Amino acid sequence: MKKLLLGGVLAMAFVGAEAGPKDGEIPGYTYGDKAVPTAPYTLADLENLKKSLLLTDDDLQWLRKSREILEPQAEEILDTWYGFVGSQPHLLYYFHNRAGKPDGDYLARVRARFKVWITDTANANYDQRWLDYQYEIGRRHHRVAKNKTDDATGPDHIPMSHVIALTVPVTSTLKPFLEKGPYSAAEVDAMQAAWLKSVLLQTILWSHPYVKAGDF
Repeated sequence: MKKLLLGGVLAMAFVGAEAGPKDGEIPGYTYGDKAVPTAPYTLADLENLKKSLLLTDDDLQWLRKSREILEPQAEEILDTWYGFVGSQPHLLYYFHNRAGKPDGDYLARVRARFKVWITDTANANYDQRWLDYQYEIGRRHHRVAKNKTDDATGPDHIPMSHVIALTVPVTSTLKPFLEKGPYSAAEVDAMQAAWLKSVLLQTILWSHPYVKAGDF
C-alpha cells in the first residue's frame, strides 16, 4: 500500500497540481452561500440516516477531537489521497482537460476545497447550511454541474460507483495520521470509525442527483 501511495505522489508531481490558488482563497467553496440550492432532503431525513449508520453523539465528539490532529497534517493527508488518485488512471481520467491531459489548475482548485472539507467533516456541524452543501457537492460530481464551478473542460460526469468506492481509501489512510495525536489505540480506532460513518453519510447524500426521482 505504501508503495502504491508513493507511486501516486510521484505521478502527481508532473501534473501541476501545486499551481493552486493564492493564500486565503478557496476557489468554488460556497458553503453557506445563498446561491447554494436547498437540499431535497431534510434535517429529519438526516437524523434518520444517522440512526441507520449508528452515527452517535459519541462519534461526533470523536470527529471533533480529530480536528486538532488532522488539520495540521492536512497537506500530508491530501498528498496521500491525491497520490492514490494519481496512481489510478481510471480515477485521474476525471481530472483531465479537453486535450486528454491532467488539468493541473482543476486539480489544485479541487485540492483547496478538499483541504477545507477535512475541517468541515471534523467539525460535524450538521445544520441546514451543511446539508445544502452536501447536495451541492453531489451535483458537482454529477453531469448536472460537473466542471461548471471551475470552468473545467474534461469528463462531465463521475460515476456514482467511484464516488462510493472512494470512501475506503479516504478513511482507511487516516489511521497513521490519527496515531500522531495524544490518544490511545482504542481512541484512535474510535476516531477512524467515526470518520468512516461520516464519510459514508456524506457519500449517501451526494448520491441524490444520481438516482431516479422518488428512489433516494
